[in-house]
Amino acid sequence: MSETPHQRAEAELTAFGLTLPETDAGLGWAFTRVLRVRGRMFAIFGDKAQPIDQLTVTVKLPISFEMVQDLWFVRESRGWYRQHQWAIAHFGPDDDPFSEMETLKGWLRQSYAAIAPKTLARLV
Repeated sequence: MSETPHQRAEAELTAFGLTLPETDAGLGWAFTRVLRVRGRMFAIFGDKAQPIDQLTVTVKLPISFEMVQDLWFVRESRGWYRQHQWAIAHFGPDDDPFSEMETLKGWLRQSYAAIAPKTLARLV
């Protein structure tokens, strides 16, 4: 079975995230995959019972959190996620995640810089 565009987009974002200094990928909670810098999560992929033709990416956006809330692919953050400025991008079966790939990569960089030690954050 071939990969869906959503799976290919996640793979591209993961590969991009792994180019940032001292990062690794792993399993998050039961149904998520994560990118980490020195063991601290800066990106979460997936959502509970998410089909393979959908993509959810959660990142910390301390600089642009309020600005991105009106974008068509951003879900409303609630509770802890909202309080700590984690934005949730969601692409459904009919959405093209590649149309926002540069935005998502920028968000990965911003989230990385927010979570990474300052010495590493300055490198990006």
